Amino acid sequence: MNTLADEVDVVIGVDSVDTHKNTHTAVGTTGAELASVTVATNKKGYRQLVGQVAAWPQQRRAWAIEGVSSYGAGLCRELRRLGERVIEIDHPARPARRNGSKTDALDAVCAAREALAREHLGQPRSGDNREALRVLTTTRESAVHARTQAVNAVHALVVTAPEAIRGRLRELSSTMLLRR
Repeated sequence: MNTLADEVDVVIGVDSVDTHKNTHTAVGTTGAELASVTVATNKKGYRQLVGQVAAWPQQRRAWAIEGVSSYGAGLCRELRRLGERVIEIDHPARPARRNGSKTDALDAVCAAREALAREHLGQPRSGDNREALRVLTTTRESAVHARTQAVNAVHALVVTAPEAIRGRLRELSSTMLLRR
């Protein structure tokens, strides 16, 4: 059975979770760190990153990206548009760090090593249909939550209303209460 290390010369790990709304840190590795670069999370930054990686002597490459459905979504879309191989990394197990220190470059190396160590590689779940479904689902969840809050607020008003009003409304179902 072929491993990822048999198929590529380098894995570029990208740390795009936590607070990485504005930057991505990428580290090329073959097990040992080759190079590190931090770019902006925009089209120009993505082009800069791909351009720098293309200049490396290793030609067969794969990208191991955390957060492909959140902060790494833009980079993932751009890389897939360019025909690059992208591997989705959930959230690699990270070793305990001295004094709780954390660096973006270290997280990127962990993502790349996680991809190298895995038997089964996750493909990014993306595309226009998936994105449309995510928008619909998120919108529906938000609407249901808002409706629940509104119904609860009306019930709370009934509980604290004067007895003359509360007596007329107390036994009504939520639907009937809202209509009244």
